[in-house]
Amino acid sequence: MRNPTAKWSRDFNQPVSIITKSANVLRDLDILAPMAVQGLARVAMSITSLDRDLARTMEPRTSTPGKRLDAVRALSGAGVPVAVLTSPMIPALNDHEMEAILEAAADAGATPASYILLRLSLEIADLFGEWRREHYPDRAERALSLVRQTREGALYRSDFATRMKWTCVYAELLRSRFRLAIKRLGMDRRTWDMDCSRFRVPDAPVKQLSLF
Repeated sequence: MRNPTAKWSRDFNQPVSIITKSANVLRDLDILAPMAVQGLARVAMSITSLDRDLARTMEPRTSTPGKRLDAVRALSGAGVPVAVLTSPMIPALNDHEMEAILEAAADAGATPASYILLRLSLEIADLFGEWRREHYPDRAERALSLVRQTREGALYRSDFATRMKWTCVYAELLRSRFRLAIKRLGMDRRTWDMDCSRFRVPDAPVKQLSLF
């Protein structure tokens, strides 16, 4: 099934940025490619692991790593700017794959890249702890310890000014690894300006899209 938002964006020259974990974004390639030529479309693909078994455990109902990379390659080949999001980086689980993910994405045609270190807000912290102990019991406590180190002893900080900041040796090492990798791969040059001047107001009210 097509994404109705893509068609609406095309019809009214509304710039669209898609963040996804699904190769199904290619269903709208015939819409996105012409829009990209006009500076109206871009896609960010989330790739958290290249290990198919790990990816299935982490994200059981999403596209496999190979299919996501194939989608990046197809989008890039059609002229659609593609970024890769190595998010979240989870201590003692997928963090060792950061450089490999970035290399594979760059080889497939992704240009910008970003990452976010794991955030465990509210009840997610308990769920994550249960999930780690069920699937990776040998590394569960180590992972939670590293998360606490990034939050000055807490699993999460909700303050807006600090919730996206990490303060420990582990976090600094991850940041340095990321910066060195994207510089080496030429993924540190952001050229993602969107052309908002083409947008035109619909002549008639647009029917509200259904969520279901």
